[in-house]
Amino acid sequence: MSGPLTGLRVVEIAGMGPAPFAAMVLADLGADVLKVDRTRPPGTAPARDPRTDLLNRGRPSVALDLKHPDGVETLLTLTERADVLIEGFRPGVAERLGFGPEVCLERNPRLVYGRMTGWGQDGPLAAEPGHDINYLAVSGVLSVLGRANAPATPPANLLGDFGGGGMLLLVGVLSAVLSARSTGEGQVVDAAMVDGSALLGTFVRGFMAEGLWGPERGTNTLDTGAPFYDVFVASDGKEVAVGALEAPFYAALLDVLGLDATELPAQRDPDGWAVLRARIAERIASAPRDHWVARAAGTGACLSPVLSMDEAAEHPHNVARGTFVDIAGITQPAPAPRFGGTPTAVPAPPPVPGRHTRTALARWGIPETRINDLLDAGAAAVATQRTERTKEHGHGL
Repeated sequence: MSGPLTGLRVVEIAGMGPAPFAAMVLADLGADVLKVDRTRPPGTAPARDPRTDLLNRGRPSVALDLKHPDGVETLLTLTERADVLIEGFRPGVAERLGFGPEVCLERNPRLVYGRMTGWGQDGPLAAEPGHDINYLAVSGVLSVLGRANAPATPPANLLGDFGGGGMLLLVGVLSAVLSARSTGEGQVVDAAMVDGSALLGTFVRGFMAEGLWGPERGTNTLDTGAPFYDVFVASDGKEVAVGALEAPFYAALLDVLGLDATELPAQRDPDGWAVLRARIAERIASAPRDHWVARAAGTGACLSPVLSMDEAAEHPHNVARGTFVDIAGITQPAPAPRFGGTPTAVPAPPPVPGRHTRTALARWGIPETRINDLLDAGAAAVATQRTERTKEHGHGL
């Protein structure tokens, strides 16, 4: 391992979405992250193909039965050796299973216990189910996303799960680690996607308070209201993104498009935006995407191609910076950000759940006798379940 977080030890209890994302970034930056997967009944496969579950890259996986006392005790022993524990259960689940923050902090007072939920650990909605779209809705952020005279547009699950969720958990965990190193005391980090989504909306709230952002979505400068900050379709059906906000960039855009400013409404006059949008759209629709990209190159017009995922990996700028890497035959984003003194390495591919149970537990100091007991207990459970299935279903074909 290499990177600025080398030496940081993290136990991650396997989950979905934002918590694995946070653990992935920690591992990308050099932390020793141990992923704890649940044991599976015989004959069952993981919910996803492990090879393409990219959020699990860069860290070994051990399989523990967290509904069995031996599995829980092993997890607690791991927390004694860890700086951080990350879990993404609903409130109260970890406590019921026997490894809530009170138990873990008693075993390791310096531990940072990171909790990732949608609604947070308390509040009227804490126990309710939800998804990214729900957290964005209640945070207020969803209300400003979309075009005029149309329903709000969810931004996939990027803002709630990852921007307002996983990234918020990362910041909280690393902040608490710094605190623990100076005070000797760990703590619980309550990262909620509704809180993080609201935090991401700070900029918009400031503009609203200043009267620079109106309540109707799709009518403001940065939300597709302005025709010089929007996406347009070229003649080949491909798209270009235009972000010519400042006057010099706007002038460059008009020059690229062959439009005369004296024949157009003023850039900053909202009453003329409909006409201006129609002229820009008509001009861009007259030629293919790459024609406009080539004309705009080096002009400062702030016109960029809207690239597909595959195209993005091949763009010359991304290639030059190594923005994407190939790991086990799958193209994916490289670790970020970049560090001059403690560079990161290319991550290992995602593991098959439980693949490193023996080696990883041994490396973390779990006694060999306990590892053998865990593996024997798992094998016995598998044998018992197989016998029960045979009795129930017979041998058949």
